[in-house]
Amino acid sequence: MSRKKAPSGGVKRSKLSYERRKALYGYGFIALWLLGTIWFFLIPLGKSLIYSFNSIGIENGHMTMKWTGLDNYTAALNKDQYYVDYLEKTLLETLWKTPLILIFSLFIAVVLNQKFRGRTLARAVFFLPVIIATGPVFRVINDDMDATGTTSGQPQFSTLMKTDLVSDLMNFLGYGSGGRITGFITAVADNVFGIVWSSGIQILLFLAALQNIPPSAREAAQIEGATSWEYFWKIVFPYVSPFVLANLIFTVIDSFTDPMNEVMQRILVFQTVDINYGLASAMAWLYFGIILAAIAIVTAIVNRFVYYEVD
Repeated sequence: MSRKKAPSGGVKRSKLSYERRKALYGYGFIALWLLGTIWFFLIPLGKSLIYSFNSIGIENGHMTMKWTGLDNYTAALNKDQYYVDYLEKTLLETLWKTPLILIFSLFIAVVLNQKFRGRTLARAVFFLPVIIATGPVFRVINDDMDATGTTSGQPQFSTLMKTDLVSDLMNFLGYGSGGRITGFITAVADNVFGIVWSSGIQILLFLAALQNIPPSAREAAQIEGATSWEYFWKIVFPYVSPFVLANLIFTVIDSFTDPMNEVMQRILVFQTVDINYGLASAMAWLYFGIILAAIAIVTAIVNRFVYYEVD
Protein backbone atom coordinates (compact mmCIF):
# COMPACT_ATOMS: atom_id res chain seq x y z
CA MET A 1 0.00 0.00 0.00
CA SER A 2 1.25 3.43 -0.89
CA ARG A 3 1.25 6.18 1.78
CA LYS A 4 -0.36 9.48 1.01
CA LYS A 5 1.89 12.48 1.28
CA ALA A 6 0.80 15.39 3.41
CA PRO A 7 0.02 18.51 1.49
CA SER A 8 3.11 20.65 1.19
CA GLY A 9 1.28 23.96 1.09
CA GLY A 10 0.47 24.80 4.71
CA VAL A 11 -0.44 28.10 6.38
CA LYS A 12 2.66 30.24 6.83
CA ARG A 13 3.37 31.57 10.31
CA SER A 14 3.75 35.34 10.36
CA LYS A 15 7.11 36.55 11.55
CA LEU A 16 8.09 40.01 12.71
CA SER A 17 10.57 41.85 10.59
CA TYR A 18 14.03 42.55 11.94
CA GLU A 19 13.31 46.29 12.24
CA ARG A 20 10.09 45.60 14.11
CA ARG A 21 11.84 43.29 16.58
CA LYS A 22 14.54 45.87 17.17
CA ALA A 23 11.87 48.48 17.90
CA LEU A 24 10.14 46.15 20.37
CA TYR A 25 13.45 45.45 22.11
CA GLY A 26 14.00 49.18 22.43
CA TYR A 27 10.54 49.78 23.87
CA GLY A 28 11.08 46.92 26.30
CA PHE A 29 14.42 48.38 27.36
CA ILE A 30 12.92 51.80 28.20
CA ALA A 31 9.62 50.47 29.55
CA LEU A 32 10.72 50.58 33.20
CA TRP A 33 12.21 54.05 32.78
CA LEU A 34 9.03 55.23 31.03
CA LEU A 35 6.81 53.94 33.83
CA GLY A 36 9.05 55.58 36.42
CA THR A 37 9.01 58.88 34.52
CA ILE A 38 5.22 58.88 34.32
CA TRP A 39 4.65 57.80 37.91
CA PHE A 40 7.41 59.70 39.72
CA PHE A 41 7.81 62.78 37.47
CA LEU A 42 4.90 63.61 35.16
CA ILE A 43 2.10 62.87 37.64
CA PRO A 44 3.73 64.86 40.51
CA LEU A 45 4.48 67.63 38.00
CA GLY A 46 0.81 67.85 37.05
CA LYS A 47 -0.26 67.77 40.70
CA SER A 48 2.11 70.59 41.60
CA LEU A 49 0.61 72.72 38.82
CA ILE A 50 -2.87 72.05 40.27
CA TYR A 51 -1.63 72.85 43.79
CA SER A 52 -0.28 76.21 42.61
CA PHE A 53 -3.84 77.41 41.86
CA ASN A 54 -5.31 76.14 45.14
CA SER A 55 -5.05 76.67 48.86
CA ILE A 56 -4.00 73.34 50.36
CA GLY A 57 -5.10 72.26 53.81
CA ILE A 58 -5.20 69.07 55.84
CA GLU A 59 -8.45 68.04 57.56
CA ASN A 60 -9.07 64.71 59.27
CA GLY A 61 -5.91 63.27 57.77
CA HIS A 62 -6.91 64.18 54.21
CA MET A 63 -5.70 66.90 51.89
CA THR A 64 -8.24 69.52 50.90
CA MET A 65 -8.00 72.03 48.06
CA LYS A 66 -9.75 75.36 47.60
CA TRP A 67 -9.45 77.15 44.28
CA THR A 68 -7.68 80.51 44.65
CA GLY A 69 -6.67 81.25 41.09
CA LEU A 70 -3.49 83.33 40.81
CA ASP A 71 -3.40 84.31 44.48
CA ASN A 72 -0.39 82.08 45.21
CA TYR A 73 1.56 83.59 42.31
CA THR A 74 0.69 87.10 43.48
CA ALA A 75 1.73 86.26 47.02
CA ALA A 76 5.06 84.86 45.81
CA LEU A 77 5.91 87.99 43.83
CA ASN A 78 4.41 90.72 46.02
CA LYS A 79 3.94 89.48 49.57
CA ASP A 80 6.98 87.29 50.22
CA GLN A 81 9.85 89.54 51.25
CA TYR A 82 12.66 87.22 50.12
CA TYR A 83 11.55 85.41 46.96
CA VAL A 84 12.07 88.20 44.40
CA ASP A 85 15.41 89.20 45.95
CA TYR A 86 16.59 85.60 45.83
CA LEU A 87 15.50 85.37 42.19
CA GLU A 88 17.53 88.44 41.23
CA LYS A 89 20.55 87.20 43.15
CA THR A 90 20.39 83.76 41.50
CA LEU A 91 20.00 85.26 38.02
CA LEU A 92 22.98 87.58 38.48
CA GLU A 93 25.12 84.80 39.91
CA THR A 94 24.26 82.52 36.99
CA LEU A 95 24.94 85.35 34.53
CA TRP A 96 28.56 85.87 35.59
CA LYS A 97 29.39 82.36 36.75
CA THR A 98 28.30 80.53 33.57
CA PRO A 99 30.88 82.15 31.21
CA LEU A 100 33.65 81.53 33.74
CA ILE A 101 32.74 77.84 34.00
CA LEU A 102 32.73 77.48 30.21
CA ILE A 103 36.06 79.27 29.75
CA PHE A 104 37.68 77.28 32.55
CA SER A 105 36.25 73.98 31.23
CA LEU A 106 37.48 74.60 27.69
CA PHE A 107 40.92 75.62 28.92
CA ILE A 108 41.29 72.53 31.11
CA ALA A 109 39.96 70.28 28.33
CA VAL A 110 42.57 71.64 25.90
CA VAL A 111 45.30 71.01 28.49
CA LEU A 112 44.06 67.50 29.29
CA ASN A 113 43.89 66.67 25.59
CA GLN A 114 47.67 67.06 25.31
CA LYS A 115 50.05 64.14 25.80
CA PHE A 116 51.93 64.30 29.10
CA ARG A 117 52.75 62.04 32.00
CA GLY A 118 49.94 61.58 34.48
CA ARG A 119 47.25 62.63 32.02
CA THR A 120 44.87 59.87 33.14
CA LEU A 121 45.26 60.87 36.79
CA ALA A 122 44.70 64.53 35.95
CA ARG A 123 41.50 63.68 34.07
CA ALA A 124 40.28 61.61 37.01
CA VAL A 125 40.96 64.47 39.43
CA PHE A 126 38.90 66.96 37.44
CA PHE A 127 36.07 64.44 36.97
CA LEU A 128 36.06 63.43 40.66
CA PRO A 129 33.56 66.14 41.73
CA VAL A 130 30.97 64.60 39.39
CA ILE A 131 31.18 61.32 41.28
CA ILE A 132 30.97 62.82 44.78
CA ALA A 133 28.92 65.90 43.91
CA THR A 134 26.50 65.61 46.81
CA GLY A 135 25.20 68.42 48.99
CA PRO A 136 26.71 67.25 52.31
CA VAL A 137 30.15 66.67 50.76
CA PHE A 138 30.18 70.12 49.17
CA ARG A 139 29.00 71.73 52.41
CA VAL A 140 31.73 70.07 54.43
CA ILE A 141 34.44 71.14 52.00
CA ASN A 142 32.99 74.61 51.46
CA ASP A 143 32.55 75.23 55.20
CA ASP A 144 28.78 75.65 55.03
CA MET A 145 27.92 73.34 57.92
CA ASP A 146 29.26 75.46 60.78
CA ALA A 147 25.88 77.11 61.24
CA THR A 148 24.30 73.77 62.10
CA GLY A 149 26.86 72.99 64.74
CA THR A 150 27.70 69.61 63.23
CA THR A 151 31.39 70.37 62.85
CA SER A 152 32.04 71.11 66.54
CA GLY A 153 33.69 74.40 65.67
CA GLN A 154 36.69 72.75 64.07
CA PRO A 155 38.34 74.57 61.15
CA GLN A 156 37.52 72.90 57.85
CA PHE A 157 39.23 72.67 54.50
CA SER A 158 37.94 75.92 53.01
CA THR A 159 38.48 77.82 56.29
CA LEU A 160 42.17 76.95 56.22
CA MET A 161 42.40 78.19 52.61
CA LYS A 162 40.65 81.54 53.09
CA THR A 163 42.77 84.69 52.94
CA ASP A 164 42.28 88.37 52.16
CA LEU A 165 44.93 88.47 49.44
CA VAL A 166 42.48 89.64 46.77
CA SER A 167 41.19 92.55 48.86
CA ASP A 168 44.70 93.50 49.86
CA LEU A 169 45.86 93.40 46.25
CA MET A 170 42.97 95.56 45.05
CA ASN A 171 43.62 98.09 47.81
CA PHE A 172 47.28 98.15 46.83
CA LEU A 173 46.32 98.87 43.21
CA GLY A 174 44.15 101.78 44.33
CA TYR A 175 40.69 100.24 44.12
CA GLY A 176 38.56 100.71 47.20
CA SER A 177 36.93 97.79 48.92
CA GLY A 178 33.45 99.07 48.07
CA GLY A 179 33.86 99.37 44.29
CA ARG A 180 32.06 97.21 41.77
CA ILE A 181 35.28 95.95 40.19
CA THR A 182 36.67 94.96 43.57
CA GLY A 183 33.41 93.30 44.54
CA PHE A 184 33.25 91.32 41.31
CA ILE A 185 36.88 90.16 41.48
CA THR A 186 36.46 89.23 45.14
CA ALA A 187 33.28 87.28 44.35
CA VAL A 188 35.07 85.39 41.58
CA ALA A 189 38.02 84.62 43.84
CA ASP A 190 35.72 83.41 46.62
CA ASN A 191 33.89 81.11 44.17
CA VAL A 192 36.94 79.52 42.53
CA PHE A 193 36.29 76.26 44.31
CA GLY A 194 32.64 76.26 43.25
CA ILE A 195 33.59 76.97 39.62
CA VAL A 196 36.06 74.08 39.58
CA TRP A 197 33.55 71.83 41.35
CA SER A 198 30.86 72.58 38.73
CA SER A 199 33.04 71.99 35.66
CA GLY A 200 33.42 68.19 35.56
CA ILE A 201 30.73 67.37 32.99
CA GLN A 202 31.66 70.34 30.82
CA ILE A 203 35.32 69.27 30.72
CA LEU A 204 34.28 65.76 29.72
CA LEU A 205 32.10 67.04 26.86
CA PHE A 206 34.80 69.39 25.60
CA LEU A 207 37.31 66.52 25.69
CA ALA A 208 34.97 64.43 23.55
CA ALA A 209 34.72 67.30 21.06
CA LEU A 210 38.50 67.82 20.93
CA GLN A 211 39.14 64.13 20.30
CA ASN A 212 36.74 64.21 17.33
CA ILE A 213 38.86 66.76 15.48
CA PRO A 214 40.41 64.89 12.53
CA PRO A 215 44.23 64.71 12.49
CA SER A 216 44.14 65.90 8.87
CA ALA A 217 42.94 69.32 10.07
CA ARG A 218 46.02 69.64 12.30
CA GLU A 219 48.31 68.53 9.50
CA ALA A 220 46.75 70.96 7.04
CA ALA A 221 47.13 73.82 9.51
CA GLN A 222 50.79 72.96 10.07
CA ILE A 223 51.44 72.83 6.31
CA GLU A 224 49.84 76.25 5.89
CA GLY A 225 52.05 77.61 8.68
CA ALA A 226 49.27 78.39 11.13
CA THR A 227 50.30 79.29 14.66
CA SER A 228 48.79 77.60 17.72
CA TRP A 229 46.64 80.66 18.31
CA GLU A 230 45.32 80.59 14.73
CA TYR A 231 44.79 76.83 14.92
CA PHE A 232 42.68 77.23 18.04
CA TRP A 233 40.37 79.90 16.63
CA LYS A 234 40.19 78.58 13.05
CA ILE A 235 40.02 74.83 13.71
CA VAL A 236 39.48 73.93 17.37
CA PHE A 237 36.84 76.46 18.35
CA PRO A 238 34.53 75.85 15.34
CA TYR A 239 34.66 72.09 16.01
CA VAL A 240 33.79 72.49 19.70
CA SER A 241 31.19 75.26 19.23
CA PRO A 242 28.20 72.84 19.25
CA PHE A 243 29.44 71.58 22.61
CA VAL A 244 29.71 75.18 23.81
CA LEU A 245 25.96 75.47 23.32
CA ALA A 246 25.31 72.11 25.01
CA ASN A 247 27.55 73.00 27.96
CA LEU A 248 25.97 76.43 28.21
CA ILE A 249 22.48 74.97 28.52
CA PHE A 250 23.68 72.33 30.98
CA THR A 251 25.47 74.93 33.12
CA VAL A 252 22.45 77.23 33.25
CA ILE A 253 20.16 74.37 34.28
CA ASP A 254 22.68 73.06 36.79
CA SER A 255 23.03 76.50 38.36
CA PHE A 256 19.28 77.11 38.59
CA THR A 257 18.49 73.66 39.99
CA ASP A 258 21.31 73.61 42.53
CA PRO A 259 19.59 72.71 45.84
CA MET A 260 21.99 75.04 47.65
CA ASN A 261 20.83 78.23 45.92
CA GLU A 262 18.55 80.48 47.91
CA VAL A 263 15.49 80.20 45.66
CA MET A 264 15.42 76.41 45.99
CA GLN A 265 15.91 76.68 49.74
CA ARG A 266 13.07 79.21 49.99
CA ILE A 267 10.72 76.86 48.13
CA LEU A 268 11.72 73.98 50.40
CA VAL A 269 10.96 76.12 53.48
CA PHE A 270 7.33 76.60 52.41
CA GLN A 271 7.06 72.95 51.42
CA THR A 272 8.59 71.25 54.46
CA VAL A 273 8.43 73.79 57.30
CA ASP A 274 5.36 75.95 56.69
CA ILE A 275 3.48 73.12 54.91
CA ASN A 276 2.15 75.60 52.36
CA TYR A 277 2.10 73.43 49.25
CA GLY A 278 0.13 75.92 47.18
CA LEU A 279 2.59 78.78 47.63
CA ALA A 280 5.60 76.47 47.28
CA SER A 281 4.21 75.08 44.01
CA ALA A 282 3.56 78.59 42.67
CA MET A 283 7.13 79.61 43.49
CA ALA A 284 8.47 76.49 41.82
CA TRP A 285 6.44 77.06 38.64
CA LEU A 286 7.50 80.71 38.44
CA TYR A 287 11.08 79.58 38.80
CA PHE A 288 10.55 76.90 36.15
CA GLY A 289 9.18 79.51 33.74
CA ILE A 290 12.19 81.77 34.32
CA ILE A 291 14.53 78.84 33.65
CA LEU A 292 12.77 78.01 30.37
CA ALA A 293 12.88 81.66 29.28
CA ALA A 294 16.58 81.93 30.11
CA ILE A 295 17.39 78.74 28.17
CA ALA A 296 15.35 79.93 25.16
CA ILE A 297 17.13 83.30 25.08
CA VAL A 298 20.58 81.76 25.49
CA THR A 299 19.91 79.15 22.79
CA ALA A 300 18.57 81.74 20.33
CA ILE A 301 21.63 83.98 20.79
CA VAL A 302 24.41 81.39 20.92
CA ASN A 303 23.00 79.17 18.18
CA ARG A 304 23.80 81.89 15.61
CA PHE A 305 27.52 81.47 16.29
CA VAL A 306 27.61 77.68 16.34
CA TYR A 307 29.40 75.92 13.49
CA TYR A 308 27.79 72.72 12.23
CA GLU A 309 29.81 70.60 9.83
CA VAL A 310 27.81 69.63 6.75
CA ASP A 311 28.61 66.31 5.12
